[in-house]
Amino acid sequence: MPLPLYQVDAFTQEPFRGNPAAVCVLGTFFDDGTLGAIAREMNLSETAFVVPLTSGFHLRWFTPVAEVALCGHATLATAHVLWQHQGVVEDLEFHTHSGLLRAQRLGDWIALDFPQQPVTPLEDQQVQAAIMTALGTTPLFMGQAGSDLLVELADADAVAQVKPDFDQIARLPCRGLIVTARGEKYEYDIISRFFAPQLGIPEDPVTGSAHCSLYPYWQAKLGQRELVAYQASVRGGVIKMRPQGGDRLLLLGQAVTIFSGELLL
Repeated sequence: MPLPLYQVDAFTQEPFRGNPAAVCVLGTFFDDGTLGAIAREMNLSETAFVVPLTSGFHLRWFTPVAEVALCGHATLATAHVLWQHQGVVEDLEFHTHSGLLRAQRLGDWIALDFPQQPVTPLEDQQVQAAIMTALGTTPLFMGQAGSDLLVELADADAVAQVKPDFDQIARLPCRGLIVTARGEKYEYDIISRFFAPQLGIPEDPVTGSAHCSLYPYWQAKLGQRELVAYQASVRGGVIKMRPQGGDRLLLLGQAVTIFSGELLL
């Protein structure tokens, strides 16, 4: 039976910007090898596979080379697909490897209830040196952000202009490297870029999960409850953030469907 398959640009309202994700709606999951093969075929930073449950949905995410535990833009894309194309009307609950994630519509925006991931100073001097070699600059701060590394550079221009050595980044002990700065020159509170050659994603266009660390890091520095972030990749994308109580936050973004089709398996 053909299965619905969509490509959605997430964290944007303009086609061909933001971060593209594939969303495949299944009745039950294929084996992991087949899911990985579909993700390689789609060749996007993430492909989301969603299966309806008695209550909510089971959601998994695959890059072209690995399954990941948390993905913001593909979750946003999945919520958009279920509401716009699959006849779902209620708020959404996703059961994932990172626990229960929720999505709701707030006007023209989709709000994702995600866990915050605190940032702690990076103590390993060898990793610090490797980061400086990979970026060709000395950051103001280097930290551990869950499975990622986070560095703050001097200003927004430094983030936009950095030319990373992807081979060096791929050797770092992390899922990916977040590079960030205040974003006043770009009329946003903060800007960032995200590099994950370890996962087959040299530069991710817009990374929702990275903002689970960017929010608590910058909220503490800027003293603002609500932040507007811009990810300064070639495609670019906007994420709004606000606290959700406890150790949770809301990531708000928009999405647009690029195409719909069928998976003929």
